[in-house]
Amino acid sequence: MARDRPPARAWQRMLSGRRLDLLDPTPVDVEITDIAHGLAFVARWNGQTRGDWPYSVAEHSLLVETLFQRAKVDATPGERLTALLHDAPEYVIGDMISPVKAAVGPGYGALDERLAAAIHVRFGLPAVTPPALKRRIKAADRVSAWLEAVHLAGFTTVEANRYFGRPDPALIDGLALHLRPPAEVREAFMRRHTDLLAACDAVR
Repeated sequence: MARDRPPARAWQRMLSGRRLDLLDPTPVDVEITDIAHGLAFVARWNGQTRGDWPYSVAEHSLLVETLFQRAKVDATPGERLTALLHDAPEYVIGDMISPVKAAVGPGYGALDERLAAAIHVRFGLPAVTPPALKRRIKAADRVSAWLEAVHLAGFTTVEANRYFGRPDPALIDGLALHLRPPAEVREAFMRRHTDLLAACDAVR
């Protein structure tokens, strides 16, 4: 007689000791140390970038927040924190390039939304990002993708313009992409999160 198999595990043990249920995540199981650590070790572009270090999701998130703030100079601390955390669910589900997301289907998006809601509530943000803010963050995300594509991922400018749109030169003026050891970018992400969270608390 075949033995009964144990139920499939739907949670992940985090380094903080938390057990995050991926199917039903709750804010109490979200820790910024886990997010910063995970994102610093997740590579953008499936690791297909130039340099001796991967370009991490944590580094990308810092760039997106910078671009968002440049484009919306009157952004509130909460809006900037939302921009910083726009890819935070990837600390447990990883970063999939767009063609893979399309192949996986709507299940990936639903999982991402559940995790994002738990993360946002944990840090005092609306569970669902308002559509107008989401569009602005997505615009900054696309500019970041253009920069990464051209400077790190081997795209020509013509290709990047086709897939991500031509960015406003003033928006990217003086910006440089950073390739740093994971521990270094993890600390940079943590510092930025701490600063933005304190700014949010100051205006509440």
